[in-house]
Amino acid sequence: MIEAASITKSFGPVKVLRGIDFRAADREVISIVGASGAGKSTLLQILGSLSRPDSGKVLIDGTDIFSLSSDALADFRNRRIGFVFQFHHLLPEFTALENVMIPALIARKSSSEARRQATELLESLGLGHRTEHKPSELSGGEQQRVAIARAVINRPAVIFADEPSGNLDSNTKRDIHQLFFELRDRFGQTVIIVTHDRDLAVMSDRMLEMRDGLFCN
Repeated sequence: MIEAASITKSFGPVKVLRGIDFRAADREVISIVGASGAGKSTLLQILGSLSRPDSGKVLIDGTDIFSLSSDALADFRNRRIGFVFQFHHLLPEFTALENVMIPALIARKSSSEARRQATELLESLGLGHRTEHKPSELSGGEQQRVAIARAVINRPAVIFADEPSGNLDSNTKRDIHQLFFELRDRFGQTVIIVTHDRDLAVMSDRMLEMRDGLFCN
């Protein structure tokens, strides 16, 4: 599902990624761990098309993503990639339901279809009673579940999650991490998770460790 070859990235004189090769199979859940500054989040942003590498190639489901035009890449990202971040980035003026609907509307689904899909997703995540609540009225775990629903509403092939449980208590962390497996089983997605929490990382199908811009052997 994902194939990256010889990925390099520098910020000024600092070499953050030093020639990364990476492969992820269809429906695989992979956790990437490592100390701060190891390059985990930079790699995730490149794999997810949010940042361009200095050199190297990234293919997602056979598509060379950085060969696409800006408009085509934005469309591919909206339809084929989902993102979940440590800080949920929900729009505060919108309800949980409206936040989840946004990617579907960008993908040009009708308002009624987007609302139906968002409602079903929120209900399946135990938030059917919170659809009309705004983010400030939700707990941290509830906000992250809304963010996850938003990430999967377009049924993307891949979900990238950067410290998705970093701000949550230990019980909620485990629930959120388990949720990625449930979504994988339900929708058949490949999931790549960056985390500092090794207890959670070992739940994944495969755990990779980064150090100084490379994967450890």
